[in-house]
Amino acid sequence: MKKKNIFIHLVLTALILIVFGSCDKRERLYIYNWTYYTPDSVIEKFEKEYNVRVVYDEFTSNEEMYAKLKAGGGGYDIVFPSKDYALIMINQEMLEKIDHSLLNNLGNIDQEVLQIANYDPNMEYSVPYFYGAAGIIVNTLREPNFDRSWSIFEREDLRGRMTMLDDMREVMGAALIYLGHSANTINPAEIIEARDLINQSWKPNLIKFEADTFGKGYADGEFWVVHGYPDGIFDEIKELPIYENTVFFIPNEGGPSYIDSMVILKGSKNYELAHKFIDFIHRPVIYAEIVDEFGLPATVNVPARGITRNSIPMYHESELENTELVEDVGSAYELYTNAWFNSIRAGD
Repeated sequence: MKKKNIFIHLVLTALILIVFGSCDKRERLYIYNWTYYTPDSVIEKFEKEYNVRVVYDEFTSNEEMYAKLKAGGGGYDIVFPSKDYALIMINQEMLEKIDHSLLNNLGNIDQEVLQIANYDPNMEYSVPYFYGAAGIIVNTLREPNFDRSWSIFEREDLRGRMTMLDDMREVMGAALIYLGHSANTINPAEIIEARDLINQSWKPNLIKFEADTFGKGYADGEFWVVHGYPDGIFDEIKELPIYENTVFFIPNEGGPSYIDSMVILKGSKNYELAHKFIDFIHRPVIYAEIVDEFGLPATVNVPARGITRNSIPMYHESELENTELVEDVGSAYELYTNAWFNSIRAGD
């Protein structure tokens, strides 16, 4: 009898959720974004102001995002690709054009960033969200002596305490730049040289390639040195003692950088609402809230730089000067995928 009552209670609860869920007639905006990239508080403010509901999914690499979209998955309105994939999506006619008449805040975007975004400098198909770079995060309590170099991953004394991003262009780009090559090389010999460096000198010292939970592993003390995005670390450690013993740096050799943009997918069912979201993001006070939440510099929205913030950015926008933006390498992309999937990640 008791089990029967529990079963009846569960059934009634499920029915109530279904009924009330079906009564939610709010317009929905479907977003596909990077992990740790838009604070819940910003999403909630947008939902409240426009009386809508945001359905929000996350990805951990451009490759993951692109593969899902090409397979027909998602039904998303807004996606956040990096520069190389934004260009691919533009060329493959996967995107709707941006209607500038529906946006009031485009003037807040740094013109220098738009010059770097030469794949779409007039924002016909994309609006920049963030210009930044991955780097290396070190727990100085565990390892106080280190060079600010990609060579840290060659250190056997740190074996089993380090991770690198599970991201082909980030890791390959880091190796190429460390070797003195372009992160966008199409030279097969240079790509093979980078592959061999990773396989022979870096990978043996790594716990794994990790793009999703490296922040949690670092916060828990499992990882001492991680290759990653500062926002993925900052959000996990900002209220922990480990924060005082954390250093983030872009290596002296430089590294790959990225511009992530907001784009509207072809066939979006919420085209105008998507524009409202893009415009909302570039309100200075909202953009300042985003970068403040994740310890990032306000690299794209100029007025946001003048707004008082609660956090100290983990790096300054000037540090990006020594980086190289990841580009679409065209047919040479196959050289990268062969090196990455058939060698570096083979068998993992």
